[in-house]
Amino acid sequence: MSIAENVAEIRRQMEVAALAAGRDPKEILLCAATKMNDTDAVRQAIAAGVDCCGENRVQEAKEKRTIVPDRGFWHLIGHLQTNKAKQAVTLFDLIESADSEHLLAALDKAAGQQHKQQDILLQLNIAREEQKTGFLIEDYLAILPQLDDYKNLCVRGLMVIAPLCGDIEETRPVFKEGYRCFCELRAQRPGIELLSMGMTHDFTVAVEEGANIVRVGTALFGKRDYSKNK
Repeated sequence: MSIAENVAEIRRQMEVAALAAGRDPKEILLCAATKMNDTDAVRQAIAAGVDCCGENRVQEAKEKRTIVPDRGFWHLIGHLQTNKAKQAVTLFDLIESADSEHLLAALDKAAGQQHKQQDILLQLNIAREEQKTGFLIEDYLAILPQLDDYKNLCVRGLMVIAPLCGDIEETRPVFKEGYRCFCELRAQRPGIELLSMGMTHDFTVAVEEGANIVRVGTALFGKRDYSKNK
């Protein structure tokens, strides 16, 4: 199938999941996870109508960012090292993977130097996976009273990554907890609108549980060729 056909099929599945949950499919953004895909593939995805593009790496984003310079279109969805905060603030409209106090401080400083209000999502590690970054729930709760100290950051919501499970139903409790945290945060703070949950293997469950951004790569572009990294 072509990338355009893949986008249409993903949209169809998003719509089925949304309607099953009594939601409006138009409320949910399809973010194309562009990691390791070339600019031609990204152009095809954009032409097929994805809502935004999400890149994992600052270096890859530099070239791809020129394809669509529209404000609000480019998301960082991968782990960010603090020493690349300045570049990330320059390149990305939304940083979904703000996953530590150290990174929040670095992003705030970089955004201040660039006279920018940087939109971010707080990444939660609900499943407490050691190999993944993100705030554990207790650390997330502890950081909430300090968010207003970051004068150059605008928290727009949360990002959640569920464990890779053989049965996608096993991801549902993680997404339920992510939605619960999102609702609580939205009740406490102005401007909380975005809940990014779900990838190729589990985005339908994430939509059913309240996600309004899904990050899809493999189902859109095909399997990544990791030999290119060698």
